[in-house]
Amino acid sequence: MMSHEHNHDHTHTFTSLNKAFTIGITINLLFVVAEFAAGLYTHSMGLLSDAGHNLSDVASLILAMLAFRLARVRSNHKYTYGYKKSTVLVSLLNAVILLVAVGVIIAESIEKILRPQPVEGGIIMVVAGIGVVINAFTAWLFMKDRERDLNIKGAYLHMTADALVSVGVVVSGGVIIYTGWHFIDPVIGLVVAAVIVYSTWSLLQDSIRLSLDGVPKNIDRDEIEALIRTVAAVKDIHHLHIWALSTTETALTAHIVVSDTSRMETVKSRIKHLLHDHAVSHVTLEFETGETDCPDSCI
Repeated sequence: MMSHEHNHDHTHTFTSLNKAFTIGITINLLFVVAEFAAGLYTHSMGLLSDAGHNLSDVASLILAMLAFRLARVRSNHKYTYGYKKSTVLVSLLNAVILLVAVGVIIAESIEKILRPQPVEGGIIMVVAGIGVVINAFTAWLFMKDRERDLNIKGAYLHMTADALVSVGVVVSGGVIIYTGWHFIDPVIGLVVAAVIVYSTWSLLQDSIRLSLDGVPKNIDRDEIEALIRTVAAVKDIHHLHIWALSTTETALTAHIVVSDTSRMETVKSRIKHLLHDHAVSHVTLEFETGETDCPDSCI
């Protein structure tokens, strides 16, 4: 009964997130087209840069949805872990896409400062105001599940940042209307770039760590080792390796020195149970008696 409920929960989550991705991609793509057209019409660097950023977010949402689906593909003879690692690669690619967008925005904003052009503040405010609603709604779609997956969290953070950026563009439109300070538009473009870098930096760091098979951010290696040592009959532990199979699953391998080989199955069961409670779901253990010679090259 519990297994049935557990599977039902996973199916419900998949359906819910799949729907969230579909809705988010559709409405954001439509908004990008509208915002880009408005930016060309008004010669607004703020709108054009924000449209470029939103387009990169659409690409990021598409990639995240692809990785989300690939992670559910079963393993095979060539890919024994399936395509789980694609979630890590996509999160890294999404971070890189955003940083490339930052470079484009900065270059265009500087060009606009050097060669200023008048823009229509009213249209900027209307279009950006629509952007606030769309980005905030898209962020809300992922808010509930943002801690489940690095890609889901990335989508949530990006859309939240976009909503804040659109608020900034609305402000710039108001400033232009009431003061005539057209230079504020490219300045907002630079602010957009700063917000993107700030919101993306932690995602980039986490993605690089997981891509290099580093210990996931939510796992404390020393704590895990200490936890294993608390199990009865465990004398020592070495060659401990912890890495991410995907953005949601963590693997561990270790050599365990035991005082009583007859208790190995009990020790193994206990260790796996403890590690599962600490979000380590794939565990491979090799047991030794202490008499076995295992050099440093042994992994």
